[in-house]
Amino acid sequence: MPHLVPLLIRGINNLSDARYCAGMGADKLTFVLDPALPGHLDTKTVKELAGWVAGVELIGEFDRLSAPEINAMAADCGLDAVLLRSYRTADELAEIAPPVYQELSEADGAPDPEPAVVGWILELPAAGIDNSVLHQLGLERPLWLGPGLDPDKARAVATQLPVAGLSFPSGDEVKPGLRDFDQLEAVFEALEVE
Repeated sequence: MPHLVPLLIRGINNLSDARYCAGMGADKLTFVLDPALPGHLDTKTVKELAGWVAGVELIGEFDRLSAPEINAMAADCGLDAVLLRSYRTADELAEIAPPVYQELSEADGAPDPEPAVVGWILELPAAGIDNSVLHQLGLERPLWLGPGLDPDKARAVATQLPVAGLSFPSGDEVKPGLRDFDQLEAVFEALEVE
């Protein structure tokens, strides 16, 4: 099912989410691999989850691990790219083997575009951000915006701003194999091409 823009689902931590999101047409799935971050997974678990999905880009989320540590985990898990939650110098970025997405915060403003960064990811705050800033960011680098799990807001962002795609959080299972997908389903449906 085609969507208005590509979709990235962050923080996959269970098989239900991995299979559901891949089956509903998500383009990218992220797994938190940095042990310093809440909800991180070990490489064995990521490989097991990734083995159940096809046709999606697999991305590891990292904070301050070194480039060699990131490269080793990325290779072990067969990642297509990495998402960095904290800034790195151009020299540090050059050491990271997979393509790099950089998470921005609303306080960061427009950073200098590093050639090694293939895209920016920004989770929108509830109060929103000035659309002129978002337009500028979207023109400088592929921009993935996280509008939360609000279907109307997601559709508005997808149709009114120059985004490369939208980013959404995954969730937790109630118990193994049991998960409520109502919010994600509403977002997927709101973004379907009519």
